[in-house]
Amino acid sequence: MTATILLTTINARYMHTAFALRYLYANMGTLQADTHIIEFTLQEQATQIVEQLLSYQPKIIGLSVYIWNVTLLNTVSQLLKQLAPDVTLIAGGPEVSHPPDLPCLAQSVDYIITGPGELSFPELCQQVLQQAAPSEILLAGKPAPLEAITLPYQYYSDEDIRHRLIYVEASRGCPFQCEFCLSALDKTAKPFPLDAFLAAMQQLLDRGVRNFKFIDRTFNLKISTSIAILTFFLTRMRDDLYLHFEVVPDHLPSALKTVLAQFPPNHLQFEIGIQSFDTAIQQAISRKQNNEKTKANISWLREHTGAHLHTDLLFGLPQDTLENFAASFNQLVSLRPQEIQVGLLKRLRGAPINRYTEQEQMIYHPQAPYTLLASRTITFQAMQQMQRFSRFWDMFGNSGRFHHSLPLIMAEDPFRRFLSFSDALYTLAGRSWKIALKRQLELVYTLLVNHFHVDERLAHAAVIQDAKHSGIKGHLMINGVTSPPASKQGIANKRQQRHQRPVNNKDDNALNAG
Repeated sequence: MTATILLTTINARYMHTAFALRYLYANMGTLQADTHIIEFTLQEQATQIVEQLLSYQPKIIGLSVYIWNVTLLNTVSQLLKQLAPDVTLIAGGPEVSHPPDLPCLAQSVDYIITGPGELSFPELCQQVLQQAAPSEILLAGKPAPLEAITLPYQYYSDEDIRHRLIYVEASRGCPFQCEFCLSALDKTAKPFPLDAFLAAMQQLLDRGVRNFKFIDRTFNLKISTSIAILTFFLTRMRDDLYLHFEVVPDHLPSALKTVLAQFPPNHLQFEIGIQSFDTAIQQAISRKQNNEKTKANISWLREHTGAHLHTDLLFGLPQDTLENFAASFNQLVSLRPQEIQVGLLKRLRGAPINRYTEQEQMIYHPQAPYTLLASRTITFQAMQQMQRFSRFWDMFGNSGRFHHSLPLIMAEDPFRRFLSFSDALYTLAGRSWKIALKRQLELVYTLLVNHFHVDERLAHAAVIQDAKHSGIKGHLMINGVTSPPASKQGIANKRQQRHQRPVNNKDDNALNAG
């Protein structure tokens, strides 16, 4: 197979789909017949990627560059220039859209389109093919009215629908100015025409899509549109339908609540960015968030809906300390979301927060994803400690496997106790990655008894119950007692399903964040 134009990127995992490439392909116009999408993953070697790309004998290769793939794509672009110097390389994406702050990859490509590419990429391809290419390397992408953009949903393949995440968006942009986020550069949020969008969603449903991941930054900004979309799916409800939305935490009017309460349990997931409850930090990063409304809304969602709540906290913001973060973490734990993602601040090219780099003595890792290493208020040792905390929290707090053990670990001081658990676990295990589930359970029991001095019988009962709930294969030996293997269950969204804790346990009131 040959293709004049290739659209390519490197996804973090196979299950992810390159939404941006499908937008470009949908808007290629007369060039679409000569254009092909090919996707790779981070697990592949640069030479293998280059070999596959060159096998199409392309004249133009478009590279979609993000923080997670810039390092590997830099190697790929260098190899392409050495092996096929006549192939025109055009880069786009967030990682190359903020000159002069550009990665090394910029030196290995022929053109860079900053910003939107639906109009500018096919136009540049036409110019290159007609030997009328511009002399400038940096080209500003031309924004297009959303109603003028051809929607990409028909270009999800049957393979995508069977095995991969299906991304959709009902709007673009964000009206908020949170400085750690690239969306702070947007002027406002703009919706796609609703009728056309819902028609496309119907086509996806008809093709068998059941898991929709909305990438809108502020899904619940315009309530009438949010209600229309939710009602569309509610009237088409199936047992296997699952919807993911990112919502503004302090904006949940009664009309929206009425619709949300009608959804059956386990069909909605809300990603709720908190980042910090500290008002001084919120002010420093230009984040407008009503903390009391946010807490009330999270509590309402937990009590009155069956939605899965994936909440976000961010460590390393200007003026942040372990003490500040502990306060935010403990407040969020008390609200009982099913998941709390503990993120570490990263330097995003173009993000307004970069104005604090010198003032707050912020030191970032020089290689992507540019994680914060230290700042004026956070030592390197504390950042390393929190990196392990984040990994272990995802393993033990967010996995849904440790309903009975986690309350014993955290007791009355969740952050301090889990930080102590994280430190002791790292010392005992010697790693924070790739710990088998049986080993996790054994380590939890050991630390409950030897580090936190929990009664052996209570610790043993909790760990054995967690082993059964986790569906562990084979027999588990804890303190000389063997637990029977759990029966295997075939269900979608397994991680979310593990958070459906039995309600007849007294520890339910302690915590349901894990």
